[in-house]
Amino acid sequence: MTRDERDTDRDETGREPDEMDLDELRDEIQEIDSDLVELIARRTYVADTIAQVKEAEGLPTTDEQQEERVMERAGANADRFDVDANLVKAIFRLLIELNKVHQRENR
Repeated sequence: MTRDERDTDRDETGREPDEMDLDELRDEIQEIDSDLVELIARRTYVADTIAQVKEAEGLPTTDEQQEERVMERAGANADRFDVDANLVKAIFRLLIELNKVHQRENR
């Protein structure tokens, strides 16, 4: 992880995580969790919009080539941030499957 990437780990007071106490760290996790849920909601909204476009254009729900591109990007981003690529890809597989199930149910 580069110095610039580590700087994003600072809290609003500019402190690094290793300078925070347990309660502060837990508050930081809570904020990150909220951000993650917000991002999942945004992703789901866009995926729903994509499903509407696919339906209007008579396209299939599943696009394996696009799914592969998403997985490649997920792996590249995992490497960029020094996170376990298998874990990140598993999360993205779950997100993709949830979107596909939702799309099928709404067709």
